[in-house]
Amino acid sequence: MAGENQTHVTEFMLLGFSHGQPFLFVLFLAIYLATLLGNSAILALVSLDPHLHSPMYFFLSHLSCLDICYSSVTVPKILTNTLRPQATISYHGCLAQMFFLMGCAGAECTLLAVMAYDRYAAICQPLHYAHAMSWGVCVVAAASCWLWGMLDSAIHTLLASRLSFCGAARLQHIFCDVPPLLRAACSNTRPSEVALHAASVFVGLSPFLLVAISYLRILATVLGMPMATSRQKAFSTCSAHLLVVTLYFATANLNYNRPSSGYSPAADTLVSALYCIVTPMLNPLIYSLRNREVRAALWKAVWGRGMPAS
Repeated sequence: MAGENQTHVTEFMLLGFSHGQPFLFVLFLAIYLATLLGNSAILALVSLDPHLHSPMYFFLSHLSCLDICYSSVTVPKILTNTLRPQATISYHGCLAQMFFLMGCAGAECTLLAVMAYDRYAAICQPLHYAHAMSWGVCVVAAASCWLWGMLDSAIHTLLASRLSFCGAARLQHIFCDVPPLLRAACSNTRPSEVALHAASVFVGLSPFLLVAISYLRILATVLGMPMATSRQKAFSTCSAHLLVVTLYFATANLNYNRPSSGYSPAADTLVSALYCIVTPMLNPLIYSLRNREVRAALWKAVWGRGMPAS
């Protein structure tokens, strides 16, 4: 029986690395520092600049916090492993890494949907916006995003903790996530697979549909505006968020909804790195370049005066 060959796993070998890669260490370190700097700058700007004390930037600060958590869950361990002869992670460290990674993923999906609704309420229902997005509503919405992500993550982690592994436990990956754990397991993975598919619908697809519906309504409203300047202003407040949403859901879909044949090991590592490591670095950059209010706050913080008119 297969159960006779099952062993108690104390650590996993991560096969997404080759032996000793100082170039990758420098690359991931640069990305991690840029992520910390960019998202910390967003948090500081939103906290210090009164012009950014609005629901839109309140949610942006939570997005930046999530991005910092995303990177901090995976990158420090990756940095350590790039310089080791054999990349490993302990069994309990693997489950902890997966828990926080999946928690951040679920929370960010939901948060992006809430941010899309915020833009819908601001543009399509401006007279009711103050009531619809009061500070009490914003706090509850943000807390619900975090709790929803952690609840989803707890289910995946509990199911993963019941998996058994035969022989040396090897993960063809650079960090712990549900798909590589399922591929390495030698016990029944059906419950975890069902949970992953359910999460794809309720944690991934549902928020994405809410984002799509919100922006279709926004587009219809904006196109009906009589003045070109009003249309331009409305589009400018949405463009950064729309880029972030597109980048996040595209990479998340590639990471969790893989083709039946799977990716090659190199492609698998690249997709996961884009999803969990590169995207958190790009989000503050996108908001800095595409959002005039953020650029103005950054200019004032650096130069001590208002940004010149463009």
